[in-house]
Amino acid sequence: MPRTRTPYPAEFREQIIALARAGRSIESLAREFEPCVATIHGWVKQAEIDGGTRDDGLTSAERDELRRLRKENRQLRTERDILSKAAAWFAANDVTSSRSSSS
Repeated sequence: MPRTRTPYPAEFREQIIALARAGRSIESLAREFEPCVATIHGWVKQAEIDGGTRDDGLTSAERDELRRLRKENRQLRTERDILSKAAAWFAANDVTSSRSSSS
């Protein structure tokens, strides 16, 4: 099972990004602080995308919206499947006609 850790605080990420923008090498930041080089590269890239200096990826807002829409889509598919199964069950069991004939 992969190890997971709690996300780094936003303030910490912002400080690392600011240091990288100020000219510190990402490798030296990775040695001095805990995040690995790839993580810091990702933070800097995402900050540049969010800031509009890069256009080769989704902004954080677009990522959040995409995540929300995928979750909503999953929920709607689940509800549709449940309703479809319920409709098939009611059609197979013909609940409405059995009640009216027993009265």
